Amino acid sequence: MLQSSESPYGVKSPASNPNSHNPVKTVTAPVEQATIGRSLVIKGEVSGTESLYIDGRIEGKISLPENRLTVGRNGSIQANITAREVVVMGKVTGNIECSDRVDIRSEGQVTGDVSTVRISVEDGAVLKGGIQVRSNEVRSSEHKQHQNQAQPQAKQSESSKTANEAPKALPATAGA
Repeated sequence: MLQSSESPYGVKSPASNPNSHNPVKTVTAPVEQATIGRSLVIKGEVSGTESLYIDGRIEGKISLPENRLTVGRNGSIQANITAREVVVMGKVTGNIECSDRVDIRSEGQVTGDVSTVRISVEDGAVLKGGIQVRSNEVRSSEHKQHQNQAQPQAKQSESSKTANEAPKALPATAGA
């Protein structure tokens, strides 16, 4: 004989609900981040369009203008760095040019000049060199200036386009 999944009080037991034991899974996009491991040594230029985690050694130049560079605890960098964001937990010897933020953690060491919009240096971190902190207003005004320069060119091309189209339209109507 089949038994009801309801209790004597009219409440369904959790076993009757198939979703009660299956938590909702959220799907997140994977973070695109390349890794240079502890035993790797690269001499030359490293550039790319994804974030990079370095736990090895780099000598040369690192260029990730739109991405994040993380120097791991075992990482050793002898290079000039250009990136959107830089996190240092290892050693960096060279200048850092950052469009957003530099974060030097407590175990991090930087020897070189740093130019950024925001900087964070934890207690215990070592920083030898100059620091230039730019304001966001400078970046946004440069962006506006670039947009203003692009707009007159677009207006000029539109006015020349309409001037060129008007004569073409007249012969077409005259011939019809």
